[in-house]
Amino acid sequence: MELTGITKRFPGVVANSDIHLSVRKGTVHALVGENGAGKSTLMKILYGMQKPDEGTIAVDGQEVVFHSPADAIARGIGMVHQHFMLADNLTVLENVVLGSEKLHGIGAGARRKIKEISDRYGLGVRPDLLVEHLGVAARQRVEILKVLFRGARTLILDEPTAVLVPQEVDALFDNLRELKAEGLAVIFISHKLGEVLSVADDITVIRRGTTVGTAVPAETTPRQLAEMMVGSELPTPETAESTVTDRAVVEVRNLTVYAAGASLGEAAEPELATTRGGSTTAGSVLTETALTETVVVTDGPKRVLDDVTFTIHAGEVMGIAGVEGNGQTELVEALIGLKGADSGQILFQGEEITSWATRKRREKGIAYIPEDRHRHGLLLESPLWENRILGHVTERPNAKGFWLDPKGAQDDTRRIVEEYDVRTPGIDVTAGSLSGGNQQKLIVGREMSHDPKFLIASHPTRGVDVGAQAAIWDHIRAARREGLAVLLISADLDELIGLSDTLRVIFDGRLVADADPATVTPEELGSAMTGAATGHLEHTEDGAEAGDEAATEDEDR
Repeated sequence: MELTGITKRFPGVVANSDIHLSVRKGTVHALVGENGAGKSTLMKILYGMQKPDEGTIAVDGQEVVFHSPADAIARGIGMVHQHFMLADNLTVLENVVLGSEKLHGIGAGARRKIKEISDRYGLGVRPDLLVEHLGVAARQRVEILKVLFRGARTLILDEPTAVLVPQEVDALFDNLRELKAEGLAVIFISHKLGEVLSVADDITVIRRGTTVGTAVPAETTPRQLAEMMVGSELPTPETAESTVTDRAVVEVRNLTVYAAGASLGEAAEPELATTRGGSTTAGSVLTETALTETVVVTDGPKRVLDDVTFTIHAGEVMGIAGVEGNGQTELVEALIGLKGADSGQILFQGEEITSWATRKRREKGIAYIPEDRHRHGLLLESPLWENRILGHVTERPNAKGFWLDPKGAQDDTRRIVEEYDVRTPGIDVTAGSLSGGNQQKLIVGREMSHDPKFLIASHPTRGVDVGAQAAIWDHIRAARREGLAVLLISADLDELIGLSDTLRVIFDGRLVADADPATVTPEELGSAMTGAATGHLEHTEDGAEAGDEAATEDEDR
C-alpha cells in the first residue's frame, strides 16, 4: 500500500501536507509523531472517513479512491480504534458479525470462521462470551478478529497498548508476529517509542503535518526517535526530591461501593471469572492456553469497591496501578462525587465530604482530569473558552457573583493556551477540532488554574506525544512542590513508577498490594495487577515478588 502526496486542509489549518507513506506486506509499519502532527487525519483518509484534497492512494499497485470505510474494507483495510467499538450486552460472535451478516451468516458458519481465525493467529477468542465480561486485552483481540473476519489484509492499530499491562503487551506483539508471518501488513500508531522500536520493521515520522523521515528500528534509539518527532530528547517522569509532608489532605476510610443497581440484601448475578495460574481474576482473558473460564456465583451484591482505605498527604503523589475495570473508575467517581458511597467515609482537609455534591467539592479545591476526555472532560462542539468554564461555573474568572463572565473566561483561556502550549488557531474553534494531546493540555490547564488542594489525575497523558507528556508531568511536579496532593491512575507503569511517592495496586475492587516506586519494576507491578502477587512487593534481582507472607495475612483477613 502506498500513499503519495497526501494533503488535507481544514479552515485555518493544514492537517496533512504532501505526506508519503509506503507499507510493505508482512511487516509492522510504525507511524509516530507529536499530537497534532496529522496521524489521525492521515489514517481517516486511508480508512475512507475523509477525502484528501490532493494526493493518491494505491493498494497492491492499483490507485483507489475511498468514499467511505466500506470502500476501504472492501479493499482489505481494517482499523482498530483506540476507543473500542464493541457492544457490551452482545456476545463476541454477535459483535463480530454485526454489519457483516452476509459474509458467513450469524450461526454455525460464523462461529466456525471466528474459531478458524482465532486459532490461526493465536487470538484465543471465545465466541459465546459476553463482551461485558472481557478485560481490555481480550476486547482488543475481538476488535482485531472483527477486521480479520471482514477480510482485512492491512490493519491499522491506533494506540493499541495504551491500556495494557506489560504481560498483555507481550501477548499482543506475539499476535502481531503471527499476522506478519501470514503476509498481513500492520500500521502501528503509538507514542510509546520503546515499544515501537521493539515491534516495528519500518518507522515513518510525521511532524507538523508532513513526513520528516523514516527510521530503521535496529539502528535507532528512543532518544533519536523523540528528537525526530518533537525536536527534543525523550522526557522521563522521574521525580528527584521528596515533597511529602505529614499533613493529610485526603483520607478514605473503609470505602465500599456496590455495582449499579445492587444493594445490600439483593441476590447477586452470576459473575464471570477467569483463572490465571491458580489465582482468580474478574473479567480479563488472555489466551485459551493461559487461562480457563468459569462461572462463579458470589455470596452477595457485587462490590466494585471493597473496604478501600488510604491517606494522601500534601505534596504526595499516590499512584494506583490496576488492569482497567477493577474499580479505578468507581473510586474516582466516589472521590469527585459522581457516585455515592454505600459505606465508609471520605475526608478532605479533615472535614467529611462523603455526602457533598460534586460542585461543592470542586469549589473547595478538588481538581479532576477525567480518564475519558471526550465523555467527561470536554464539550467537543463548543469553543475552547466555553470548555474553560466546565466544572468551574461558579468560580472566577468564569463568573461574577451570580452571572457568567464570558470575557473573563475568554481572557483566561488565552492565558491557558499560552502557558500550556495548546496549539490552536484561536479560542473560538471547537474543542473537537484539536488533537488529543492539545485537548488534554487544555483540560490540565483548566484544572490547575483554580489553586487545587487535591488533584485526581486519571490517565493524564494517555494518547499524548512525548512533548505534551513532558509538559503535563512538569505541571504536576510543580504543583506537588507547592503542596498539592495527587491521586494518579495510569496504565503507563513507567509514568506511575516515575511520578509516584507511594504505589498501591487495585484488584477486583480492593487495594491488594503496595510497592516502593524507587525499586519496583513494571513487570512486578504487572504481576500484582493480574492478582498473581499481593501484599508488599519486594524487588529481587530475578524480578520475583516476595509478598507471600503479606498475601497469606491478607487472605486470613
